[in-house]
Amino acid sequence: MLRYLLRRLALIVPTFVGVTLLSFMLIHLVPGDPIEIRFGEQAVTQEQLDALRHQYGYDQPLWRQFLRYEGEVMRGDLGKSVVTRDTVWSEFVTLFPATIELSVCALLFAVLLGMPMGVVAAVRRGSAFDYGLMGTAVTGASMPIFWWGLMMILVFSVGLGWTPVSGRIGDAFYVEPWSGFMLVDCHFSDDAGACASAWSHLVLPTIVLGTVPLATIARITRSSMLDVLNEDYIRTARAKGLATPRVVVVHALRNALIPVVTVLGLQVGALMGGAILTETIFSWPGIGHWLIDSIQRRDYPVLQGGTLLIAVLVIGVNLGVDVLYGFLNPRIRR
Repeated sequence: MLRYLLRRLALIVPTFVGVTLLSFMLIHLVPGDPIEIRFGEQAVTQEQLDALRHQYGYDQPLWRQFLRYEGEVMRGDLGKSVVTRDTVWSEFVTLFPATIELSVCALLFAVLLGMPMGVVAAVRRGSAFDYGLMGTAVTGASMPIFWWGLMMILVFSVGLGWTPVSGRIGDAFYVEPWSGFMLVDCHFSDDAGACASAWSHLVLPTIVLGTVPLATIARITRSSMLDVLNEDYIRTARAKGLATPRVVVVHALRNALIPVVTVLGLQVGALMGGAILTETIFSWPGIGHWLIDSIQRRDYPVLQGGTLLIAVLVIGVNLGVDVLYGFLNPRIRR
């Protein structure tokens, strides 16, 4: 198991360097000078603008800027925002709990609905349940997040008035943000209506962000369950007279989990990408909304640091999935 883990860890280094290089180059391809965008409308001279470019190192060749940035990253320094002058790390830590809260709720929504949908579709293969559930899954996977979010707002917020449109909590409530997770903070607050307000603000973003993972999990669960249900040991369990729920849940579903775990690991990256659109649509104050604002302001340090931190998170989750493989199936370790 140790050799297996070391091999996986060795792959992280080239992946990390590649992500750093790719994010650096793509961000610098975006047209616009961050110094002019930030300070161009103020009463500053060209000499002052040139001095600011020199201060941030933007007057150097790209290869030299990249080497300088790579060295700073290796020392744990992600730089400071050109706009706010705060460190990228401090801004990320402040906003990341909002994204984590939304992503975890979306993933739970996807798992709690997607896996039962896949199991039922596999057990009732060829029935109306199978076609209906998988048709719903394909439809969910085909809908663009920005369109789906706007439709949900039009129907449930504007039309029916059931849910708020934006934000994490109503303006009438103030909760001390000691943890950064609104649901946790509201739970320990004295305001009884704060929790209800926080949940109502979370419903639509959760559904919108969790729809595509739900569809993917449902389809993979169905496919994996169909493979397992045709195995000899499943027929043996049925021949012994075991109840169908026990055969399906204990014997079939347990052995069908490896592909599902793979999908769950991959969905972390998808959730981070989907969170950018979802947070923009619902004005959710997380890192997705933060990165979109940084693109508009050409805030290079924020874009580079935020992208790198998200990549590190995804790499860490994939490493955890690989390690979990080794425990679920010892043959993978060899």
